[in-house]
Amino acid sequence: MLSTASRTMPHAAIHCAGRYLPPEACMLAMSLPQPTQAALGILMGRHVDASTSATAMHAFLERSHTELGMAFMYSDGQSKTILGGLRLGLGGVKFATKANPWERKSLKPDSVRSQLETSLKRLQCPLVDLFYLHAPDHGTPVEETLCACHQQHQEGKFVELGLSNYICTLCKSKGWILPTVYQGMYNATTWQVEMEPFPCLGHFGLRFYAYNPLAGGLLTSKQKHEDKGRKQSGGYFFGNSWAETYRNRFWKEHHFEAIALMEKATQAIMTLATLWWMYHHSQLQDAHGDMVILGMSSLEKLEQNLAAMEEGPMEPAVMESFNQTWHFVAHECPNYFR
Repeated sequence: MLSTASRTMPHAAIHCAGRYLPPEACMLAMSLPQPTQAALGILMGRHVDASTSATAMHAFLERSHTELGMAFMYSDGQSKTILGGLRLGLGGVKFATKANPWERKSLKPDSVRSQLETSLKRLQCPLVDLFYLHAPDHGTPVEETLCACHQQHQEGKFVELGLSNYICTLCKSKGWILPTVYQGMYNATTWQVEMEPFPCLGHFGLRFYAYNPLAGGLLTSKQKHEDKGRKQSGGYFFGNSWAETYRNRFWKEHHFEAIALMEKATQAIMTLATLWWMYHHSQLQDAHGDMVILGMSSLEKLEQNLAAMEEGPMEPAVMESFNQTWHFVAHECPNYFR
């Protein structure tokens, strides 16, 4: 991955950026490369119904984005069923799905095959473009899992292999399909992937897809640290089976202090500022094929997040405030590995 100094914006964004940047900064931005692109993380059936999902897909695709990310566990399979009903597969849209070792599943060959084939059936597609291993299965030798993946790749059930949260040399030595994408946690207060994974991914030529770009919603600045003890519902932090995981990951006093400093410096909607950082100032590189995975809790939020790609970058002083906040949270940053 390259340095943050090369993160920039497209020419089309200059008009919007002019509200936040001096003229000389806008002129500099015009000479710089395109920002990182977006993939869409699909949770259809959990937050939005089939009709809204179709409208959201149109909003995403009409901006020339094509990659849709799913997992076997998301929304109990409803996401894939709804998406399959839209019949987008093999029409320029790229599907990604995952196999996981949770909830009585594993990454043993039979389970990997079952999860992939079930996903294909729900999507009404003969293959997906990208098949991830969602997380390590410490009870299954990785050779067994990778061999099973290679067999299904040879059967034409997926095009590329991806990793999320954790084997290039092993695959190469066995002559198996090599992973080409790594999906990891990355946002304005979660930089750990820059330390070790990014150089490693650059060495092996893997693309990086960033999930949790808004830290589960914490970086919208709508939450307060003292809210933890209050009864709430909705979102990632309360009222769902992953709430405790997300609170352990991000709900920490230093994170809230860092967000307050960033919000004071940016003088803009925090969600927009956070996404500007991701697209224009992080170490993600469009030239490498890196992407930001956007969530979709509502059509309105999706459209706002997509619009954020067309604005930015930040003033240097604002970017520096984001850099400084890393020192508040580095000691308790969630691990990229599991």
